[in-house]
Amino acid sequence: MSSNSGFLGRLTRGLLVLVFCGQLVSAQEAARPKFTITPDVQRALDSVSGDSLRGHLSFIASDLLEGRNTPSQGLDIAAQYIAAQFRRAGLEPGGDDAYFQTAGWLLAERNMDDFELKLQAARETIIVPKERVIVNLEGGLKLTGASVFKVDYKDPAALEKLTPEELAGKVVLTEIPDFRREDRASWPQMLRAQNEFKAKMGSLKVALVISIDRVGTSGSGGGTGRLIDPENRPAAQANVGVPIITVQEPKLVQLHDGARPGSISATLSAQVPSPTESPVKLRNVVGVLRGSDPVLKDTYVLVTAHYDHIGTRPGGEGDRIFNGANDDGSGTVSVIELASALAWLKQRPKRSIVFMTFFGEEKGLLGSRYYGRHPVFPIEKTVSDINLEQVGRTDSSEGPQVSNATMTGFDYSDVGTIFKAAGEMTGVNVYKHAANSDSFFGRSDNQALADQGVPAHTLCVAYVYPDYHGVGDHWDKIDYANMEKVDRMVALALVMIADNSDEPRWNEANPRTARYVKAWKDRRGK
Repeated sequence: MSSNSGFLGRLTRGLLVLVFCGQLVSAQEAARPKFTITPDVQRALDSVSGDSLRGHLSFIASDLLEGRNTPSQGLDIAAQYIAAQFRRAGLEPGGDDAYFQTAGWLLAERNMDDFELKLQAARETIIVPKERVIVNLEGGLKLTGASVFKVDYKDPAALEKLTPEELAGKVVLTEIPDFRREDRASWPQMLRAQNEFKAKMGSLKVALVISIDRVGTSGSGGGTGRLIDPENRPAAQANVGVPIITVQEPKLVQLHDGARPGSISATLSAQVPSPTESPVKLRNVVGVLRGSDPVLKDTYVLVTAHYDHIGTRPGGEGDRIFNGANDDGSGTVSVIELASALAWLKQRPKRSIVFMTFFGEEKGLLGSRYYGRHPVFPIEKTVSDINLEQVGRTDSSEGPQVSNATMTGFDYSDVGTIFKAAGEMTGVNVYKHAANSDSFFGRSDNQALADQGVPAHTLCVAYVYPDYHGVGDHWDKIDYANMEKVDRMVALALVMIADNSDEPRWNEANPRTARYVKAWKDRRGK
């Protein structure tokens, strides 16, 4: 590796950015002072090991941890493991409980022992067990002998003609497609269509929607519970939407397929218990490599990842564990490995580097948003957040991504330029993905920090890859040699940011950054 590649060693406050033919070009590109990789830094980079990453990930993404759902015993084990590795690296504890930042939440769970779903047709009684349903409603439900009405979900003209007089108090039998089984490009459109359908059924005062699932063989029953943040609990609403139960029962599929749209000669009785709430403790894991400068050591560069995933499939044959090796076990073990590598530095960077893994990203950026509201280190002294997500798989849907890395919101700040320069020195092409860089900016934990005004981005190798959120995302599908190379690039970029007396800046010339610039200026009283 060459140490002579150019780098903007001092980030100029008035950086002029020009965008030409979709490429980010700095007006001062040719005048960049050089960044030299010292033997000390090189030794730290060389300590990043693919074998070490493989060892960590084979545990974090093992079946033992059962998909690291939030909350779960597997998630707690993962947190303890990460804390142990931070302790081994010699990081300072950064939480309120050693390496843990603890958050008190509530878990609303439904006891399905008293669940009942029975449909009485002309010639038979169809009883659906709790193992073949997916319940989607806020509270409880009790119906006795309600009339059934078939609705063709895919016929918008017919839907438009329906009236409350026809459907008020009745049970709608339909087939709502599961958008998760379709190509990701169609998800937003399908989700909008579903929301519009639900709103329509609510306006028609439907008592319950039964959606058949002709593909699945087992459901989640009452689900794994719903997390409630006591600090941001929404007020009770009189109208919380129409209840929906997805049913995986062949006899109900036959009834649906054999009936015409309109009233069906059948009645339905249902009983769904209300959920009960219990307290749970959730934890971000935080360790600090303290900086060396007397003043700048009290400013912070964050490197983060989420250590949760989506748990297990409740029933059915074969593999039922969503191991989440790439999403985001790869980011989690990279944070661990980077902490271990940079702890080797004899000369610490000027700024402190915070290594942190978040809970609950898959449930809506819960851990990172909690940190944004309860920062361990002052937000106004946090100069950037580098979030790592899906950095292990190179088998992208767009083709192999070896020695490539892409950053969300690449030209939202000069962090992208810094990482590009680090990539040039380590043999990794860091680039802006034309279609996904901006659109994926809000889909990971960097968003929570950006909302606080911190220049925050997510770095990944493949936006979309086989087994995304599937049970096949296993640790043995990771390209460890490439992850080693990418993590060395990340380690160098972190040092370049942390050892620079000038901090990264939002690109105010980009209109997409206006809200983040405002948040940053509000934080600093400017």
